[in-house]
Amino acid sequence: IGDWSSDVCSSDLSSERGGAMLPWVGILLIALFVTGCHRDLPTQALGVLEWDRIELVATAAEPIVAVAVSEGQRVEQGALVLQIDDRKAVAELERLQGALGESGARLAELVRGPRQEEIDQARAVVVGTESVLWEAQVSRQRSQSLVGRKLASQAELDRADTQLQTARSDRDAARQALDRLLNGTTREELDQARARVEQNRAALARQQLLVDELAVRASRAGRIDSLPYKLGERPPVGAAVAVVLAGPAPFARVYVPEPARVRVAPGQEFTVTVDGWPDAFTGRVRKVSSDAAFTPYFALSERDRARLSYVAELWLQGEAALDLPAGVPVQVDLGSGAGVD
Repeated sequence: IGDWSSDVCSSDLSSERGGAMLPWVGILLIALFVTGCHRDLPTQALGVLEWDRIELVATAAEPIVAVAVSEGQRVEQGALVLQIDDRKAVAELERLQGALGESGARLAELVRGPRQEEIDQARAVVVGTESVLWEAQVSRQRSQSLVGRKLASQAELDRADTQLQTARSDRDAARQALDRLLNGTTREELDQARARVEQNRAALARQQLLVDELAVRASRAGRIDSLPYKLGERPPVGAAVAVVLAGPAPFARVYVPEPARVRVAPGQEFTVTVDGWPDAFTGRVRKVSSDAAFTPYFALSERDRARLSYVAELWLQGEAALDLPAGVPVQVDLGSGAGVD
């Protein structure tokens, strides 16, 4: 009868059957038309109660050395949940603090320039190399004179030439070192020193964040739902070490049948019944999915589209809702809808 009534609903009763049917057949067709073409709209949406689920993860594979809360306990934002061993991270932090201090001192030294004692020392070195150079020049002249009178060999003159060149090179190097001190620090040296300070400062800030993250704190106010790891265990990096149920109130995640989808919009209020709780709650719709939860609607017939559903979430109003647990079945009365804000 259902299939036949659907065919009747989509056909023209007056064009093909009007004159040939008996009166009682016509009455039967009208009854089937009324009952088959006008289905009752759904009045309920079913689902479960949920909270915003926040997972706090481990950032280092180190043992848990302290647990500050217990499951079911309410915590405020920023409250300490547990402490992961931070000795290695703190040691690295201290090393980076030393590196930053060293690079800062080096930058200050370059900005100040050379000390007067260093300049005086460089001048003394220049005077010493000039004395050695004068002595090498005298020795070379003496050797050349002896070779001219056949009193010395050419090898002695060659050695004197080598000593003279070495003394002249040492004198030039000493003068350049003195000039470098007198001219002061170059701009390029200052830029390199400043860049090294900034690099060490950034590394220190990053390590400080790593140390702080080892003290696992609640990112939002809520209730501790789960502590998967015990004191002394070593969770891997990225593992959830605590789960917090957060949010201003629990919400009902329900599946709205397709025929009732157009009657549900964000801001509307409906009556929500929670299994095991004697009183009903008012739920405000915070969002409704635009996509069906199952087969895409354009691939379905008109009859099959009625089987689709859309996920909706409704905030529960009232102080009593704050004590409700997650996972409890709920139902929403779709006939109790109020206006949209």
